[in-house]
Amino acid sequence: MGKLIIDKDACPENHSCPAVDVCPTGALTQVDFQAPEVDYDVCIACGLCADVCPRRALMLSDDD
Repeated sequence: MGKLIIDKDACPENHSCPAVDVCPTGALTQVDFQAPEVDYDVCIACGLCADVCPRRALMLSDDD
């Protein structure tokens, strides 16, 4: 199973992150318009967040 990677340089940090809303476990959180943060203890690496990120700032690594 891969691990979620957040590329904060790719995130414009100027909007409400759509990935936070689709996370089935609530592993992603966002403060104001900052880049989202991931709770790896809760994340199941399903990839839904990466699918909805318009800037591809969220991605799954190929390994743990």
